[in-house]
Amino acid sequence: MLSTTNGAAVFGVSATLITVEISALKGGFGLSVVGLPDNTVRESLQRIDAALKNGGYHPSRYKTIINLAPADIRKEGSAYDLPIAVCLLASGGSVTYAKDLKDYVILGELALDGKLRPIRGVLPIAIEARAKKLKGFILPKENALEASIVNNLDVIGVETLQDAIDFLSGKNDILPQVTDTRDLFYHSINEYEADFSHVQGQENIKRALEIAAAGGHNAIMIGPPGAGKTMLAKRLPGILPPLTLSEALETTKIHSVAGKLNKSSSLISTRPFRNPHHTISDAALVGGGGTPQPGEISLAHNGVLFLDELPEFKRSVLEVMRQPLEERKVVISRTRLAVEFPASFMLVASMNPCPCGYYNHPEKECSCPPGAVEKYLNRVSGPLLDRIDLHVEVTPVSFTQISSTRKSETSAAIRERVVKARQIQTERYKDHPGIHCNAMMPPEMVKNICEIGDAGRLLLKRAMEKVGLSARAYDRILKVSRTIADLAGTEEIRIEHLAEAIQYRSLDRENWAG
Repeated sequence: MLSTTNGAAVFGVSATLITVEISALKGGFGLSVVGLPDNTVRESLQRIDAALKNGGYHPSRYKTIINLAPADIRKEGSAYDLPIAVCLLASGGSVTYAKDLKDYVILGELALDGKLRPIRGVLPIAIEARAKKLKGFILPKENALEASIVNNLDVIGVETLQDAIDFLSGKNDILPQVTDTRDLFYHSINEYEADFSHVQGQENIKRALEIAAAGGHNAIMIGPPGAGKTMLAKRLPGILPPLTLSEALETTKIHSVAGKLNKSSSLISTRPFRNPHHTISDAALVGGGGTPQPGEISLAHNGVLFLDELPEFKRSVLEVMRQPLEERKVVISRTRLAVEFPASFMLVASMNPCPCGYYNHPEKECSCPPGAVEKYLNRVSGPLLDRIDLHVEVTPVSFTQISSTRKSETSAAIRERVVKARQIQTERYKDHPGIHCNAMMPPEMVKNICEIGDAGRLLLKRAMEKVGLSARAYDRILKVSRTIADLAGTEEIRIEHLAEAIQYRSLDRENWAG
């Protein structure tokens, strides 16, 4: 007897439906899995057998063939336990189902007692199931909330194998999990714990981060320990424009595939903030593994990637970021497949000015030997620094500023200005797909959109000659000045906008490192 249902495989952030076919044939004994299964799928037969027997079922002992189609796609993971178990009972005649198994995607990992454990990548699977116009998705109850943000799909959360059997047999009606996605999204869209109103002083750094947020620019903060670099960086997501619903779904898909979603949440509605430790490996940052998984740069998609103490990261780790910073995606190639993960993030980094941390400090003296500052800075390559638009020096906050009772500007007030600037950019780039902010401008667009007058060209020429800026740094200054003009609400880039943009290239200044 033949029984068929649907499973799914996730590649990158997209899912492919897998047909699970089981046929019990008289005239032999044994159980075999075909269709390019990995060891995890083969081992599942032992778990399934134990779960069925512990549930009081006795699978057919006739020759049984389990086929996972299409056969040219590798099947990995433990999520095929539940569909195989359900189909085994139907093919052996142990259970008769009232519902058609072909109408559902069924996934879940079985424990030996028949309980179900959660799986990864539920959201992209639910989206694919709806696209294929299937009726429902049967999965572990812990994953039901996540899948329920996809509408027009019956999400049936079950706790045990028996629950799934009873539902399909018509013995127990389980109500679908329902989530009002738009209501959930709009109620939590601005829920950020960290706020700029908690930061006393550092008005120049707040201004630089406001410019970075308004234009989507990468930034680096250079200053001594305890100056507030990390505290300021953590508040950056709160002044970025709120996520759109499509951005929220895309971000949630990535975190779902990586298994990083909280059990209590179904939709990521705020900008992600990722802060990896400096001991991170290349693969953990960019993504990789035998089965390619998203790395930190993809988990920061539509948000902020913060690299604290940038020179402490391995050189190879930093260098692999150069291409994703330009292309806003990362492609991981393997022998049989190439997986693409989105990686459109704002890079914010921080570093001490020298190994001891007190070079150029207004009060404390630097204890580093001659040449140490330059050697420390050279740990970060020039091409990577060129891809960072704003270089900002952070100085310690004085006692007067710390003890001040004057209220600082809130993140919400800063966000209003950022959103207005982004709206100007959205209108500007409406005829250019894939470009949403000034930082995304390709070089060929810079001259037309970032026009400067004769006085501006003279100022920029003198700055270039004095500091020795690269061609990429030239473009960065023009992009930042365009963003400053957008914040000011002016169509033309004025001399003061250009001058402010030039001062945000601290690390390019001649003799900065002595």
